[in-house]
Amino acid sequence: MSGMSNAATGEVLLAARTLTRRFGGIVAVDNVSIEFARGSVHAVIGTNGAGKSTLINLLSGELPASAGQVLLAGRDVTHWTQPQRARAGIGRSYQRTTVFAPFSVQENCRLAAQARYARPFDWWTPADACRDSVAAAREAAASVGLEGLLERPAAALSHGQRRQLEIAMCLAAAPQVLLLDEPLAGMGAEETERMLALLERLKPQHAVALVEHDMDAVFRIADRITVMVNGGVIASGTPAAVRADPQVQAAYLGESAT
Repeated sequence: MSGMSNAATGEVLLAARTLTRRFGGIVAVDNVSIEFARGSVHAVIGTNGAGKSTLINLLSGELPASAGQVLLAGRDVTHWTQPQRARAGIGRSYQRTTVFAPFSVQENCRLAAQARYARPFDWWTPADACRDSVAAAREAAASVGLEGLLERPAAALSHGQRRQLEIAMCLAAAPQVLLLDEPLAGMGAEETERMLALLERLKPQHAVALVEHDMDAVFRIADRITVMVNGGVIASGTPAAVRADPQVQAAYLGESAT
């Protein structure tokens, strides 16, 4: 089953067509087709080893595909590198935070924005004096609610604030697509609520791909859900349709689907 969604919410910004990734004799992602549209949170769920993070790595360009295509705004980017895709509008976060702990919130965001405002022939101006990248950093921090913590070192942030900072670093590069790999991992109830509110704010201008294990959060925030098992898609649709799918109930959700 390919799992191609009918992304009716808005413009399809990112799509996979029969995407496959093999590691020797193991098929980690098996013939997956999926679309991510602006104005929509599309969650990808499944048990450990289902292929979710591998799919995100294929979409972001961190892993090459064994077969299939990746399309960004209709353009074939299958053979583009991760930096090329990032510059073209794909931002991603990771299961483990990747912030620079000794640096301030603003400096983390400014470093992320620097690629957007690269000045390869301006050797005499310090990078941190670039007004564009500093402005982008401040705007990104404000968009996730960290405008009051610009000078605070990332090491002094709470776990939830670090997750917010990681998303701010994505936003500093002005992506259209956000690939978020377990952004709620390790969060308490209050931090989870803040993150879900942030995703709601980001959704209108972005296509959001969300890999997440918190099923309560997924069914609250997602407009579409794709369920993976053993590298393939067994269901894809609205939360209500996925919750009612007998295959999903048997393979993944179990009693929580009733």
